[in-house]
Amino acid sequence: QVQPVESGGGLVQAGGSLRLSCAASGRTFSGYGMGWFRQAPGKEREFVARITWMGITTYYTDSVKGRFTISRDNAKNTVYLQMNSLRPEDTAVYYCARKITGAGLNPSDYDYWGQGTQVTVSS
Repeated sequence: QVQPVESGGGLVQAGGSLRLSCAASGRTFSGYGMGWFRQAPGKEREFVARITWMGITTYYTDSVKGRFTISRDNAKNTVYLQMNSLRPEDTAVYYCARKITGAGLNPSDYDYWGQGTQVTVSS
């Protein structure tokens, strides 16, 4: 399987936490940066976080800084998104994807998208 597979979404109260996982094949994952995006109903897909291949550099959109943490386990071909202090505005379908070009802030910088996992934060 080439496309990543996300998991870990669910329904949580505001202030709660979730950890998303993104599992990919070695061919998809190895040597590439990875990113997380999200898309709320009626809105465009937006960048959330990205991480380089060795996990040394990470980058976050301002609205999640200090609350979300992206990490990866290259031995398991898996990327994670730890989400703390969740807010209702974090409600969206979350996607992971492989970064292939650019600064990694736009969906066009990525290929091999997963099917997404729903995160719903109740107030």
